[in-house]
Amino acid sequence: MEIRVLGAGCINCKQLEQNVFNAAAELNLDADIQKVEDMAEIMKFGVMSTPALVIDGKVLTAGRVPNKEEIKQLLQK
Repeated sequence: MEIRVLGAGCINCKQLEQNVFNAAAELNLDADIQKVEDMAEIMKFGVMSTPALVIDGKVLTAGRVPNKEEIKQLLQK
């Protein structure tokens, strides 16, 4: 599983990244989790509002910080 957290480094972006790591750890997922801060890379996903969560190439959330439980549900789909 490939997970990308898109965001330039604001507090919300950092919170999403932490929530993703916590959710993946609780689910014992073997996932490739990366933070993407480069705006050119973020734009390739068509994201206009950060933070955004991308799982296996699909943007699942943008412009908000989903909590750990919501992220766990997204990761289990």
